[in-house]
Amino acid sequence: MQEQFGYIAIQSTRPAALGAGLADSPVGQLAWIVDKLREWTYPREVLPHEILGTDRLLTNVMLYWLTDTAASSAYVGYANAESWGETLPPTGVPTGVIVFAGDVGIRRFAEREHTVTRWTDIDRGGHFAAWEEPEIFVDDVRAFFADLR
Repeated sequence: MQEQFGYIAIQSTRPAALGAGLADSPVGQLAWIVDKLREWTYPREVLPHEILGTDRLLTNVMLYWLTDTAASSAYVGYANAESWGETLPPTGVPTGVIVFAGDVGIRRFAEREHTVTRWTDIDRGGHFAAWEEPEIFVDDVRAFFADLR
């Protein structure tokens, strides 16, 4: 985690500066996103475009660049900067969690603030679950809401 959190330090302190740099350079935008994909897709040893497909990867990058939304997407780190690590009171809202192999989810910490009614561990996929394993992701979301009916 310590090795991977440089991006949140930048996003939580200088989202506008980051956004300006990414908006100015399609190569910069590509490098920023591919860096995250390289680290957080599963398995890590496989290049992101081999998992996600070159066209899909470039389309994703172009959506950020052409719409000039790098800064606004980075703003989430800035908006939440003061609450990182702060324990919040439980919401009482039924919560479903799906943890893919290349991502991090620790149930005992999640249950401090959320009413976890469904927890699913998956042996593949990474942080970009809906992109990497869309069928598994959708099936689990459907199962979560079916349990609430």
